[in-house]
Parts: sequence; structure tokens; C-alpha cells
Amino acid sequence: MEYLHQRVARVQEKAEGKARLAGWVLPKQQTSFAPEGTWTNIDLDVTPPERRIWTPLSVLGYWVSDILSAQSWQIGASVLAIGLTWREAIWCVIVGSVVMSFAIAFNGAPGAYLRIPFPVWIRSAFGYHGAKFPVVCRMVTALFWHAIQTYTGSTAMTVMLTAIWPSYARIPNQLPASAGITSQGLLSHFLFWSIQLPFLTIQPHKLKWFFVFKAFVTITAAVGTTIAVCTMAGGSGDIWNQTPTVSGWTRSWLIVSTLTSQTGSWSTVGTNISDFTRYVKEPRSTFIQTIFFPLICFVIALLGIISASASRVVYGEYVWDPVTLASQWTSPGGRAGAFYCGLAWMVAQIGVNVSANVISASNDLASLFPKYINIRRAAIICTITGGWIMVPWKIITSAESLINFMASLGIFLAPIIAISIADYWIIKKRRVQVSALYQPNGRYNYRAGCNWRAMLAMLTSIGPTLPSLVVNVNASLDIGGASYIGYLVWYYGFLSAFIVYIGLSKLFPAQESLMSAEESSTIEGLEAETVKETLNESPKKLDS
Repeated sequence: MEYLHQRVARVQEKAEGKARLAGWVLPKQQTSFAPEGTWTNIDLDVTPPERRIWTPLSVLGYWVSDILSAQSWQIGASVLAIGLTWREAIWCVIVGSVVMSFAIAFNGAPGAYLRIPFPVWIRSAFGYHGAKFPVVCRMVTALFWHAIQTYTGSTAMTVMLTAIWPSYARIPNQLPASAGITSQGLLSHFLFWSIQLPFLTIQPHKLKWFFVFKAFVTITAAVGTTIAVCTMAGGSGDIWNQTPTVSGWTRSWLIVSTLTSQTGSWSTVGTNISDFTRYVKEPRSTFIQTIFFPLICFVIALLGIISASASRVVYGEYVWDPVTLASQWTSPGGRAGAFYCGLAWMVAQIGVNVSANVISASNDLASLFPKYINIRRAAIICTITGGWIMVPWKIITSAESLINFMASLGIFLAPIIAISIADYWIIKKRRVQVSALYQPNGRYNYRAGCNWRAMLAMLTSIGPTLPSLVVNVNASLDIGGASYIGYLVWYYGFLSAFIVYIGLSKLFPAQESLMSAEESSTIEGLEAETVKETLNESPKKLDS
């Protein structure tokens, strides 16, 4: 009893301390590169050798876990729903994923070779303080993805519960139409969010078997769904002889918009891929992604396209959402299949949120406020924000709105990826002083901690495409010819920022940030314990 009283007293004391801002201050953590007295996070430090264990198979496993989601299924199938054919869908998926695979591979090189995460690496191009802008952009888009992935998981929860208790589908709605969700949908969202929450507070490397389980159930559910629908339809439907329901310039711009969506939908992980490539054993493994990424995207999208085509024969319309497809199965045997598919897609959404959304956003948030926020606190903040405050059920309403949303993601992220690649490969020529990236007044301070060249390149890229973002928020607005640039938002954003940043950096070089070949060496092979000693002896020997 005395022990219980002591525990209660300690909890009360801790709660009283949290009532003041000072009570949330985290202990200072010692890292290899940050100057003494600087508040930082151990997760931002250079990856020690014992954690550089990812093999090419690990990279494959990561992408299998990341791509296997309902949204990857929908991006191909939703093309059929807006009037195009399987030919355009396949073409857009292949071209879009191949383009993004090269962007991911080359943007992942700083993490693979320098062993540093995205929030640290991006300081090389934007400056020590200017880097906070791309970090915030990446965090916000990760929150958007967390929102829609969580809502999709809640619809899978509905399918699973309805398969067990059909009466669950008849829960009376007490919410007004303006809420955008029913009482049943809100309950499912709460249940899924509650189940997902504990997984988000666990480090991904401790969830190895969860990801293995996810890969198994999702692959079997995706293949099983395709086989089942094709069996009911007596084939794959009219996918091989269908004609587009749109023509002329409308058809052409729909293809362009879909291509942009397929490319831009992966801009989130493409931006901060260094957060994961920092763990590869061999740096060259980053380029294997050019094979793995488009292949997995193609397979999952193809299953979605075939299933959507066959669903038209069975249900009279294209069903582009795998969760909605499973909800149609109401026979005893069908309910068993619906339960399994609901479980599979629910697990899939949790896995993607853990590996790609919440952990990434949490790293970004912790890098912005390391004095008060660590990874676990950040994960809780992010899931409350994305799961509830952002009202995710209002983001996804139709196939067209999904494509518009995916396309709009590239407005801010495409130029960040472009500037990052240009800075590492062309401007810095892969010679980066790692230690200076952790120093507020170091080589990458530029002017007042900000590189105006990167900011101007961002402005050049974002300015003309911003009206398209406004239209995605309010479709009733007329932006005239600016809509055509919006269709090309990712490609225009990437190329314009890439060219402008290189041009400004060549015309007005920031000499203090550039290193000669004689100055550079490598941090490869350094043991974590000796990094500080080497730094004290000769900081430039840690350049890479």
C-alpha cells in the first residue's frame, strides 16, 4: 500500500511539473558533431557503424512495406474511373514511378554516403536555419498522408467488423451531412486510430515481424481480391478492348495530370529518403531502388486496374477502392473474404504510417524543437493532428479528388528534391563537410543561416503552380491558363528549381560552402566513439 501511495505521489508531482513549460524540457543529449551547449537529438547524429545494416534485401523489404497500401492500388484503378483506359493507366504508372525512382535514388545518396538524416543534410543547400522551411514542408505533407492513410484504415475496420457483425452496417447516423462522416464511420475511425497508436510509438526496427506479417497478408489479400473478382466476372472484364470516354485535349491533359499524380504521390518519401538510406551497409545500394521501386508500383497498380475493370462487369461500375470492393461481399463465404481483406488493408495502413509517415514527421518535428520534443512525443502529436485535427474524411471524396490531392503534393516537395540533388551532385560535387552541418555558425551558415539561392529557386518553382493548389482546395475557382501549369506541377517544379538553383549557384557562388578535392575525405569506417576525437584533432578530416 505504501508503494502505491509513493507511485501516486510521483505521478502527481510529474503532472504538476508538466503544467509549466520548463517541465517539458528534455535532458541535453551528447552527439558527435553538435557544439557543446546546443540542444539536439541523438537521432540526428551520424549513423554509427553498428546501425548500418540494411542490405539490398532490406531495401526491397522497405519498399514492399511502403508501397503495399490501398492508395497504391487506387492510383492505377482510379484512372479508369475518370474516363481513361488501362493503356494510359499502365503508361502513367510505369513512367511516373521510373522518374521518381531515379529522383529517390539520387536524393538518397547523401544519406547513404554521408550517413546523415534529411533534416541535417538539407542544411547544405538551404543553410542551417533556412533548412527549417523544407523540413516543415515535408512534415506537413507527411501529416496529410498520415491523415488519409488513417482514414482508409478506418474504412477497412468497418469492412472487417461488418463481416463479423452485419448489424454494424446498420448503426444509425446521428451526425449532420456537413460532418462529412457518419456515426458508424466516426466510430470505426476512433477504433482504428486507437489500435494504431501503440505501433506509432515503437521504433520501426523493433517491428520486424510486424512488417513480415503485413507483407504476407497484404500480398495474399491483393492477389486473392483480383482472382475473386475476375472469377465472379468470368474474366478480367473489358479492360483489353475498352475505349476512353473522353477525347481531344481533355484526354491529353487528363493523362498529363495522372502522370503528375503518380510521380508526385511519392514526393513525400522521395524528399526524406536519406532518413532511411543512412542505414544501408553499402552506399551503392541506394541505386538499387531504381529497379525495386517501379517494379512494385507496377505490380500493385496492375492488380488494382484488373480488379477495377472486372468490378464493372459484376457491379456495373468501376470500383477503384479495394476496401469498397471487399465490402460488396455479403455471402457467408464472401464475408470471410471481406474480413481477411479488411484485416489486411488495415494492417497495411498501419505499416505505411509507421514506416513512412509518422516516424518521418516525428523526426522533422523533433529536429525543429529538440529542447521539448523527442521522437515519442512527436509521434503522439503527429497522430492526433493527422488523425483528427486535419479531418481526413473530407480529403478523400472521389477518384478525381484523390488524383488532384496527389498532384498538389508536388508543389512544395518537387523543388526541394531538385535543389537537394543539384546541390549534392553538381554544386558541392559530393564534397560536404559533415561536421559543419551541425554547427549554427559553420560553413553552411551562408547569410544569417539562409541560402538565398535555394529560397529564390523555391519561389520560382512554387509561384506559378500555387493557383493549382488553391483550386484543389476550392474547385469552384477559375484560374484560367494557370491550370495547365498545375497539370505539370511536379515536372515544372522540379526542372525550374533544378535549373534556377544551379544557375544562381554558378553565377553567384557561395565560396565558403564549397570544398576542394584536397580538403575532402570520408567518414566511412569511423567508429562512433572516435568521431569526437577525430573532430577535435582535425574537423576537415571528417569531410565527405
